[in-house]
Amino acid sequence: MIRSELVQRLADAIPQLYARDCEAVVDAILGRIADAIVAGDRVELRGFGAFTIVEARARVGRNPRTGAPVAVEAKAKLCFKVGKDMRDRLNPRGGQARPPD
Repeated sequence: MIRSELVQRLADAIPQLYARDCEAVVDAILGRIADAIVAGDRVELRGFGAFTIVEARARVGRNPRTGAPVAVEAKAKLCFKVGKDMRDRLNPRGGQARPPD
């Protein structure tokens, strides 16, 4: 699902809201999540998952074409850990994954 599909599904689910209002809501939510992540905060959406920042240390890598060593700088990486409710929806105990709503 892409952002525009999310906005459209939200507008379809809540007929009292115009599509432009749904777009503003989606933009506000995603903007706040992005702001918190950039600030270094952990973002947890209960039942869905958590976004955290992990520091990847500097290392020596290899150029795949030549095999020459290349210095790779330290950088921040975004990690996502799926929540228990979402993990259970994806991997139910009965065997088959539940189809999307």
